[in-house]
Amino acid sequence: MERSSCDRLGSVRVVLLDLDGVLYVERALVPGAREAVGQLRSLGLALRFVTNTTSRSRPETLRKLRRLGVPLEESELVTPAALAVRHCLENGWRRASLLLPDDVKEDFADLEEDDERPDVVIVGDLGERFGYDVLNGAFQRLLAGAELVALQKNRYWLKADGLSLDVGPFVAALEYASGREAHVVGKPAAGFFGEVLASAGADAGAAAMVGDDVESDIGGALRAGLAAILVRTGKYRAEALETSGLEPTAVVDSIAGVPALFGA
Repeated sequence: MERSSCDRLGSVRVVLLDLDGVLYVERALVPGAREAVGQLRSLGLALRFVTNTTSRSRPETLRKLRRLGVPLEESELVTPAALAVRHCLENGWRRASLLLPDDVKEDFADLEEDDERPDVVIVGDLGERFGYDVLNGAFQRLLAGAELVALQKNRYWLKADGLSLDVGPFVAALEYASGREAHVVGKPAAGFFGEVLASAGADAGAAAMVGDDVESDIGGALRAGLAAILVRTGKYRAEALETSGLEPTAVVDSIAGVPALFGA
């Protein structure tokens, strides 16, 4: 069962595709995802592959997509890391405490890792490494004057064994304890969508976001002026949509149903 507002989608020239939960779930490609990407390209639509994932580096994410058979150019992949680095450098923050997996730190090579006197604490996905000592250390650096930057602030994500805590709850704990508000660079931040659209040379009225997260994908896109297509895969929950107060431009069972919205 699908519902949509086709009039709004008629002006779309750029489609932003979320990754985890839309194209794949962990190591498994969503059925029809590869074909859907090909169909969207055949319609002449520009594509951007966008993610809040911070558990792996940008090069690793690119390799994963290609390993799954999803054809894309490197310039079509957008992650929060580059936006975080730019934000820090623009503010003169060069020393950073990185709450990130070691292999993701390569995305932050333009900053100096410093846990002693950091200008900024940058929080990504440490997964099971999040714990009291890690959070308390970050809290102490914030009290000493460091700024707080979150690569994303999602509540939860879908793993093979079910929903799991994402980065957001840990960022919220640091905000609550330190009294500092995090600067969030990933979805649903308006700046994230602005950077993606700028890379495609399009304005919000000519773009649509395809995602499984009602808050970050759908809410963020709608507030930024994009059309928003919700898929019923990944972390989708009917009750989350019902209580969100949001009205997606379209709701489809999976990405396999997205090309039909554009006339395929």
